[in-house]
Amino acid sequence: MPKREKQDIWGALADSTRREVLLLLRSRPHTAGELADQFELTAATVSHHLAVLRASGLVHVERRAQTLIYSLAAEGFGEVSAYLKLFARGRRK
Repeated sequence: MPKREKQDIWGALADSTRREVLLLLRSRPHTAGELADQFELTAATVSHHLAVLRASGLVHVERRAQTLIYSLAAEGFGEVSAYLKLFARGRRK
């Protein structure tokens, strides 16, 4: 089976709800239900956002019996971090 290509990280980060989900996941792993409780969105909408974050490599998912646990994938932020560091260094001379 061919490996699925990672979705665009920048597209995943462009959505404010997905950025808020990532902030929540900084504190600890959450179930989809716990995350959905934090937003005025349907469970299906939150599930879609989590799927985008997972496909972009920013979130891991672990199955525990019937429950999916979502956590940050720290290694997924390398590309974003490297790009932003270009600007943190200031202007090139």
